[in-house]
Amino acid sequence: MAEFSSIEYEKRDNGVLRITLNRPDTRNAQDKKMLYELNSAFDEAGRDNDVKVVVLAANGPHFSSGHDMRDRTPMTEFEQVSNWGGFDKPGQEGHQAFEEEMYLGLCWRWRNFPKPTVAQVQGKVIAAGLMLVWVCDIIIASDDATFSDPVVAFGVNGVEYFGHPWEFGVRKAKELLFTGGVMSAVEARACGMVNHVVAADELADFTQQMADRIAQRPSMGLRLAKQSVNQAQDAQGIWSALQSAMSLQQLGHANARIVHGIPVDPEGAKVIREDAKS
Repeated sequence: MAEFSSIEYEKRDNGVLRITLNRPDTRNAQDKKMLYELNSAFDEAGRDNDVKVVVLAANGPHFSSGHDMRDRTPMTEFEQVSNWGGFDKPGQEGHQAFEEEMYLGLCWRWRNFPKPTVAQVQGKVIAAGLMLVWVCDIIIASDDATFSDPVVAFGVNGVEYFGHPWEFGVRKAKELLFTGGVMSAVEARACGMVNHVVAADELADFTQQMADRIAQRPSMGLRLAKQSVNQAQDAQGIWSALQSAMSLQQLGHANARIVHGIPVDPEGAKVIREDAKS
């Protein structure tokens, strides 16, 4: 078994595996190490015949504050999982390779993980935090959970795994992106993004009960049911839409490089901070 420091890997006897984000001091901001450890954990769970269901949880008051913008660890320290390369190439070429590998590539792998996944979500889920819950099959949120993607303020279209129209619905996706607004857990359930909303002190038990119930079904049936639902969504064009949105993401970054000399609009952070205060 791999050794992890940014996540916890807890296997239970009844076929349920808990993977827990474990950077509470950063509100589980996602650096490269965390994302690659998470990918290794999913790979290990996929190979383990005793694992039937995976719960993705997070330590601390918030599920995830998004990307760790302070992370400067070189890509050479990790074993890449896609066929993208050229991470050190100048300009947008290297930046695209990085985002295709780290964000869209990893999220698509996890979305197609062949076993049921259940997200256990509390507190704030900001920007890239959405990508981690959206790849899961079932989302259970505490009543204090909120969801937002304010990164249009940076001059891009949204987070790199652009599931917004599929998760929120077209009209609500536009509203949240245009305004940088916040969605409550109750509203997220009404939109169909969240399956259940429970009191914060009941979240872990409720999620475990859901996972335990799923684990009672035969693994073959669970695999086929997941594939059938995912393939229905595939037939609607989700993969093509995600790739198109990623291309537009690169246009936004390239425009910011020309206008501002950096990949994002520097005023974005100020706008987001002021929105958070208000």
